[in-house]
Amino acid sequence: MNGFIEVDYTQKCKHSERIAGDVFLLSRDSREGRIVCTLSDGLGSGVKANVLANLTATMGQKFTMSKMNIRESARVIMNTLPVCRERKISYSTFTMADIEPTGKTSIIEYDNPPFILLRNGKIVRFEKQQIPLTNRFPGRDEQLLYTELQLQDEDRLIFFSDGVSQSGIGTAALPLGWRLKKVEEFIIEAVASEPDISAGMLSKQIVSRAVRNDIQLAKDDITCAVIYHRKPRRLLVISGPPIDRENDARLIAKYREFSGKRIICGGTTAGIISDALGEPITTDLKERTPEVPPVSYMNQAELVTEGILTLSKTAELLAKKDSWAGMKSNAAKRLINFLMDTDEVHFIVGTKINEAHQDPSIPFEIGLRRTIINRIKTILEEKYLKRTVLEYL
Repeated sequence: MNGFIEVDYTQKCKHSERIAGDVFLLSRDSREGRIVCTLSDGLGSGVKANVLANLTATMGQKFTMSKMNIRESARVIMNTLPVCRERKISYSTFTMADIEPTGKTSIIEYDNPPFILLRNGKIVRFEKQQIPLTNRFPGRDEQLLYTELQLQDEDRLIFFSDGVSQSGIGTAALPLGWRLKKVEEFIIEAVASEPDISAGMLSKQIVSRAVRNDIQLAKDDITCAVIYHRKPRRLLVISGPPIDRENDARLIAKYREFSGKRIICGGTTAGIISDALGEPITTDLKERTPEVPPVSYMNQAELVTEGILTLSKTAELLAKKDSWAGMKSNAAKRLINFLMDTDEVHFIVGTKINEAHQDPSIPFEIGLRRTIINRIKTILEEKYLKRTVLEYL
């Protein structure tokens, strides 16, 4: 597969609730590369809605990841979920997408706003297959909508809960709500003004606008997910000197030849590369914090940081999504920003032991360099669906 599929979402709870009634789940099959994601909107808001949405999304993920046909998965969900007999509506709605490594995508929708596909600055319309649902509510016609499509480079697939499309309803500016057409126009303008905008940033802009439509008090749970098919962005992270000096030349060659952005974590490692390239290193003391040493810069490198302390803090922050959002800029936050804006991270880890890290006064949780980088690698793969490569020298 030449393209990379980036998936991210943004969510805002209804202003009077602490927990969202919308749930978004994302899974990737590491062996086959398939991606399955489900957005479910529970009836109402708060804990009850969250439980119902969680039930729906979890069922959808497990069934579809088990290679059950997505249409059959949806039928099982509809036959299993509780329904509101008085209001004659389901207790949750959903959108499910099953994306193969080739970009072939199957989407099933039930009562959520229709998905949007942006291609070459225009909205692409699809003929959706209607799958009738019978015997659920006498006198009411229900149906699932099924679509197959082929993602192309620079395509953006967007789906959201009705908290987006109905935002602003009842206000003087938007008495009938934001509505689908206006959402489409907003997406077209956002991508036109920033063609490389990430999936996460586009979803944030859509949700932020929906909240503004509600005069900063979200009248419903607001969730937006974006799937962005594009060429992969690559990052090289080198940390630690090679086990012997003979491998220094190999390290330099790999650094020179890498096609993508490059970061060095560790003073000794930076010194080896700096000497070989003839590039001086400068340190920015303005970004010194009690938690991590300051960042440094060198031509032919996006970032240079200290090693163990910075990597340990990076792993800690990555373990909890968006934990660094309001944090003052420092080396760990800068490293995370590069990792988040990357699809394929290639780690090269030198295996020479640094005697300083054997000092018993150093906290145990710092651990060895390779252990910390393995932890970062695992978090990036499992939590952020990044591709990673780990190489030792």
